[in-house]
Amino acid sequence: MQEDSKREFLSPEKMYEQLEKSVLEYNPTADIGRIRAAYECAVIAHSGQKRKEGSDYVTHTIAAAQICVEMGLDEDSIIAALLHDCIEDTSLAYHDIEKQFGTTVADIVEGVTKLTRVQYTSKEDEQMENMRKMLMAMAKDIRVILIKIADRLHNMRTMEFQTKEKQRTKSLETMEIYAPIAHRLGMQRVKWELEDLSLLYLDPIGYKEITDTLNARMSALEVFMESVEQKIKARLDDWGINGTISSRIKHIYSIYRKMYSQNKQINEIFDLCAFRVIVDNIADCYNVLGHIHDMYKPLPGRFKDYISTPKPNMYQSIHTTVIGSEGIPFEVQIRTWDMHHTAEYGVAAHWKYKSGDQGVKMGDEEKFAWVRRLLEAQADSDAQDFFHDLKIDMFSDEVFVFTPQGDVINLPAGATPIDFAYGIHSAIGNRMVGAKVNGRIVSFDRVLQNGDIVEVLTSKSAPGPSRDWMKIAKSGSARSKIKQWFKKEKREENIINGKAAFESELRQAGISMAAVTDEEILPHILKKLAVFSLDDVFASIGYGGMTAIRAVNKIKDEIAKSQKLPPKTTIERITEKAEQRKGQQMEKHSVHGVLVEGLDNCLVKFSRCCTPVPGDDIVGFITRGYGVSVHRTDCKNYLMSKDDPKDGGRWISVSWTDAPNESYITTIKILARERSGFLMDIATVLNSLSAKVLSLAARDLDGVKSTAVVTLEVKNLNDLDIIISRLKTIPGVSEITRAGD
Repeated sequence: MQEDSKREFLSPEKMYEQLEKSVLEYNPTADIGRIRAAYECAVIAHSGQKRKEGSDYVTHTIAAAQICVEMGLDEDSIIAALLHDCIEDTSLAYHDIEKQFGTTVADIVEGVTKLTRVQYTSKEDEQMENMRKMLMAMAKDIRVILIKIADRLHNMRTMEFQTKEKQRTKSLETMEIYAPIAHRLGMQRVKWELEDLSLLYLDPIGYKEITDTLNARMSALEVFMESVEQKIKARLDDWGINGTISSRIKHIYSIYRKMYSQNKQINEIFDLCAFRVIVDNIADCYNVLGHIHDMYKPLPGRFKDYISTPKPNMYQSIHTTVIGSEGIPFEVQIRTWDMHHTAEYGVAAHWKYKSGDQGVKMGDEEKFAWVRRLLEAQADSDAQDFFHDLKIDMFSDEVFVFTPQGDVINLPAGATPIDFAYGIHSAIGNRMVGAKVNGRIVSFDRVLQNGDIVEVLTSKSAPGPSRDWMKIAKSGSARSKIKQWFKKEKREENIINGKAAFESELRQAGISMAAVTDEEILPHILKKLAVFSLDDVFASIGYGGMTAIRAVNKIKDEIAKSQKLPPKTTIERITEKAEQRKGQQMEKHSVHGVLVEGLDNCLVKFSRCCTPVPGDDIVGFITRGYGVSVHRTDCKNYLMSKDDPKDGGRWISVSWTDAPNESYITTIKILARERSGFLMDIATVLNSLSAKVLSLAARDLDGVKSTAVVTLEVKNLNDLDIIISRLKTIPGVSEITRAGD
């Protein structure tokens, strides 16, 4: 990219003339009249506004548009870049831009405006990742992100005119948010420049130390680099390989990071040079690699083949580190021209590859697997439609909101202030009496949007959660915490109310309390209800985990059975007590995380037929002697037997509790077309997500299709959904189902 400092104080008109010339160089058919109209609109809108260095403010928007041109973005992107600050800083509104330049441009400008309003505070890695996710989720059109990166790049190039405090704040934000986003989108050239510019203000002493040392050694380094270039060029010429060789000094931040990670001074770092060989085809890449390793000794463990195994952001290249005859190590990158353009601009490069004016076939986008997986439905769209349809929808099932302190909270889509409050802490949710979103009082059922600032209003005298909250809450975690509150905080009250309801229902059924508490019958009743005491039953009835009529109906059956049986012998009673103690001992090793009828003391196991995880709607089945088996409500076994008179009465209500450290075993089945590398692709995706895989097996079905079965551990349904979503991006995958579906 060109250095903006050389044209910083050019007049807006001169800068625009250069912009127009650049546009026509790569897109001769561009509607220059439309772009000129956007420029003139920006000039009028920003009239009288100046930048810190004294230039007209519109020079910034022209510079941002120029960067978009260098990325190879489309006409709408360039127009939006020229207008990107109009909604934020001028009297122009959305409908004004829409009326003159269309809905697409107006939407992009509005998207950039929303991202600009996001407030940044320095936080730990998890917060930063949430921030990056949120920004990408907010940008429905990827051009919003690309223009925002262009905007930030030009601002960093002119950061010298800002205050020291702003220099540091913006540089930290750039380093932690925008450079990683550029990396994720494959925009290495932009990423490097953002990192170097940020380092200049974050550690000016370290930056100067590196640049001074490089300047002092530059003459020797240039001689060395020229020598290596000539040797490689001569070798390729001898073997008839058409290749372009270039060299560079490694980026300042790359050197800085190496010094920090290895605790070295710059004089101790020798691999300061990097070489790049660009050839015409993949076969030549591997031929060149052979020649390089023949000419120079390769360093063990420093070889990476990103051609056969591309990075998720589309990057492809061969990397190898070798030692020259002078004893100086250096890195060599080998790639094709297609790979080079993609490495430079990532997602943005797709525009150039689909443009018929560039002489590239319309099928070349198939080389970009990452983009293809995002766009399988639009595989045949033209270049104009590509950027219009491309969505950053990897996080469509999530919403990212702020606390008043600037922390980013990740919640499920459709979440409400109740979910937010319990997402902060159970005590906050239990004491909540109101909520504000973006400074305004809202109802508890208000659906939160990306970027909302949410404040929870609490009171020490709050009565606690309402039962209606469980219907409003979106997250299983919030609902479980509400249930826990009713179970724990109101236990004594629940026992009193539940006992009254229970006794009333007993009278209606013509059963005495004495019959229930009979020492011969009571153990059978407790086992039938999967509890350890009658107080547990009363408490459950009191808070709504079980109805009195259901409890009495189950008791009726046990009393009726007992009346037909002969009295138990002493040996039978002793054996029964032993079995009870055994059950209590087993409970110590039972699975946590599930509340049975509102009671803790119950042996729980998870069914193998449907492998439920937190977030699934679940139901319990009282087994004979093995506690309660937990099933998903969409499990085939449950659906087939729930109405069976023999089993219907054994199905009971269960719910998830808050067990943040628990992991749950589940199984998924993947159906795909038969091809080589299918299993490896699955393993790669699972590894990238750090998924804990217990087993992975695949088999050929009919020579046309393959199936893979994966058993893994997850924390909750959200984790599983993310894994399934990523697995669906694997080429050839047609269907992913869970056990029990």
